[in-house]
Amino acid sequence: MIVMKFGGTSVADAQAIKRVMSIVGGRLDKAPVIVVSALSKVTDSLYKICDFAENGDLIEAEMLVENIRDRHLKLIDELIEDEKYSSEARGHTDSLCDNLKKLVDVICDLGELSERSRARIISTGEYLSSGIICCALNASGISTNFLDARKLIITDENYLKGEPDLHRISLKVPEIIGRAYKALDGTPVSAVITQGFVSATENGVPTVLGRGGSDYSASLIGMAMNAEEIEIWTDVDGVHTADPRRVEETKSLEAISFREAADMAHSGAKVLHPSTMEPAVGKNIPIKVLNSMNPSAKGTVIKQESDIRSGVKSVSCKENVRMLNIFSSRVYNSSGFLSRVFSIFGKHHFSFDLITVSEGSVSVTIGEDDDIQEMMEELSGFATVFIETGKSQIAIVGKDMAAEKDVLGRIFGVLEGHRIYLMSMGAAGGSLSLVVDKNELNCIIRDLHKVLFADESGD
Repeated sequence: MIVMKFGGTSVADAQAIKRVMSIVGGRLDKAPVIVVSALSKVTDSLYKICDFAENGDLIEAEMLVENIRDRHLKLIDELIEDEKYSSEARGHTDSLCDNLKKLVDVICDLGELSERSRARIISTGEYLSSGIICCALNASGISTNFLDARKLIITDENYLKGEPDLHRISLKVPEIIGRAYKALDGTPVSAVITQGFVSATENGVPTVLGRGGSDYSASLIGMAMNAEEIEIWTDVDGVHTADPRRVEETKSLEAISFREAADMAHSGAKVLHPSTMEPAVGKNIPIKVLNSMNPSAKGTVIKQESDIRSGVKSVSCKENVRMLNIFSSRVYNSSGFLSRVFSIFGKHHFSFDLITVSEGSVSVTIGEDDDIQEMMEELSGFATVFIETGKSQIAIVGKDMAAEKDVLGRIFGVLEGHRIYLMSMGAAGGSLSLVVDKNELNCIIRDLHKVLFADESGD
């Protein structure tokens, strides 16, 4: 059994979905579980509907609902010729959009949007896309059963970023998917389809896994099913040595480790959701990153570190970060300063990417939109606190980089003449991260990539 996840760009329109159906058709011997995202940009529209509804702007919210309905009905007309399945898909779409409209009306009347209602709204896109693709697959002769992800992915009551209950998922998923594969109206089932990103509490209250959570859904299902592999289908030929939108002549990597993939994700690479690796690692299930627009490309396999060569794998970045700098108010005898700082971090559930620490100072990188005002006020009671803006974060990720001849020398050669605000080497030489001025980011990224990968022939 394999899990196949298709992201928004892979299901953007009728042509893209036909490619997906062809890819699925070539893997029916592996009993695929198909996990799909909403159509490209639909989730963005659903977030806007939430904002309009919360502000009482009923007309704008309902216009967006109708735009979403029209887009999906047009998709059905372009994708499904069989009248039976076309009618079924249209009924599915109208029902979901009618319910969405009713929910929006209630929210506008109340003037209040709860996290539970927001979770219901923003997950509508996955139900729309998965229902239509299921009908299209059945119309094409691929007998496909539809599963509700809220029966599969169980989380806590954090409605907008649910924490999966791995034990319950491991118990529920094999039973439900096994039952779904037995029969569909007396016809043997070739595939099952469900939604990414979508989840629920044990009591069935809707939750979501957070933006980009469809990868995570696929990995959780793969873990529970002891899958042969997890395929993440996107719009690039695997994981690249850098973002192709920033750097020319990037290379697709044949293989990287789970740790390298996680480091890349945490440092800004957009191929995989940062949490995707965790469920797969425990069961040693390889993850393949493949291109639905170029299915013949080899892509990248992510697997155990022991099978991966040493050396630099990628240069990734986060374009917009800030630095929070905290200095002890006492020049001497600052005993207890660090414990007080980290106690406040814990109290406010504060997370950061990079950190440098001395006895009397702490510097960390934070997101551009992170709300830390209350925490800063508390820190200011015993420390000098200030924020530096206009910064970017770069990470050079690989395996045993410090042991590779001249790698650090080449990196520091590029950095000469640039101001570096923070630098941190990861455990066992797995990554080197640094903070630079945002206006120098692209220049530094391109130069680093050139010196680190120019002499390689590619994978």
